[in-house]
Amino acid sequence: MNITRSDLAQAVDVAAQPLELAIVLPTFNERGNVAGMVDRLDAALKGVVWEAIFVDDNSPDGTSDEARRLSLKDPRVRCIQRIGRRGLASAAIEGMCSTAAPVVAVMDADHQHDPELLPQMLKAVQSGEYDLAYASRFAEGASTEAWGRPDRVKASGIANRIANKVTGVELTDPMSGYFMLRTQTLRADAHRLSGVGFKILLDILATVDRPLRVKEFPLHFAARAEGESKLDQTVVFEFLIGLYDKWLGRIIPTRFALFGTVGAMGVVVQLAALWMMLHVVFRERFVYGNWSESATFNVANTIAAVVAMTFNFVLNNELTYSDKRLRGFVPLMRGWAQFGVTCSLGLLTNIGSAAMLKTMGFHDVVAVVTGIILGSVWNFALSSKFVWGKY
Repeated sequence: MNITRSDLAQAVDVAAQPLELAIVLPTFNERGNVAGMVDRLDAALKGVVWEAIFVDDNSPDGTSDEARRLSLKDPRVRCIQRIGRRGLASAAIEGMCSTAAPVVAVMDADHQHDPELLPQMLKAVQSGEYDLAYASRFAEGASTEAWGRPDRVKASGIANRIANKVTGVELTDPMSGYFMLRTQTLRADAHRLSGVGFKILLDILATVDRPLRVKEFPLHFAARAEGESKLDQTVVFEFLIGLYDKWLGRIIPTRFALFGTVGAMGVVVQLAALWMMLHVVFRERFVYGNWSESATFNVANTIAAVVAMTFNFVLNNELTYSDKRLRGFVPLMRGWAQFGVTCSLGLLTNIGSAAMLKTMGFHDVVAVVTGIILGSVWNFALSSKFVWGKY
């Protein structure tokens, strides 16, 4: 790309003025939206010294490359490319903490949020009368018709009511992803933010000790321009994660609680698989005496444990470690194998304890559940490190 003299002159002019506003735009697979968003920001923020920070979760479509390409021509554009990390809330926090601007905004890069609201929001925050300004999809004068997702509108309404109970702040749209506040307000409590889930505004409202003075602006929520939604099928689960983290996260670590929840579901799966093995698959061998009762139980429980382990791996990959999710056939098979290896001691503990208790005359359910509990902590520690973490 050739940089012209006018481009250099513009860079000098921008650098000579104090920065007023930073706009943080978390992205994933949004290459086609980047240039258009910069153009819309430029048109909306005439007379304001601003910078746009695209925080990209290593998009395979080259979103970060596109942002860097634009930054060569326009120094107001910056890019943070995150490797090995995913998540809207954590991306927003990193972006907001990376700027020197006194005021920072967070919005989507997919053109669903109207940049024309930014000057009004900035004026409200700079006035000193408000600590935070945000755009609401449900305020008087707002609209979601262009969104074309009545199911999401209804779900958002329910989530908003729950969020208001959690934060103690009565807003029409506390689940909004479009807001602005002073960076010093954010930095003061950044270390206390969970970064879990996808709604950073809810995280801020629930974390800050003092009540924030909030200014609401009606938003005409638009349809996506290009790319894919950053909110996948785990969106409701991530919302519940955020609520749990605020209520009990300091008592029981959120990720361990999720791992334990998945493990509890795995108990049901293992018991169901064990019943299937004993009463359907191996029924004839047991009834006609081919195998002893003990041998039948041990083989059936081993198979049931492997089935439950596979179930746990899939759910943990999708939910517990959604920010480090493994994708593609080879990574998934490698991860499954690593999960099996790292959990082998827990699996052996599971099977061995259950077999011993069964021999001692304990009921099948008691034997199996005890084995699962004994291996759970070991499974969590090793799988967190070697499957979804870094060696």
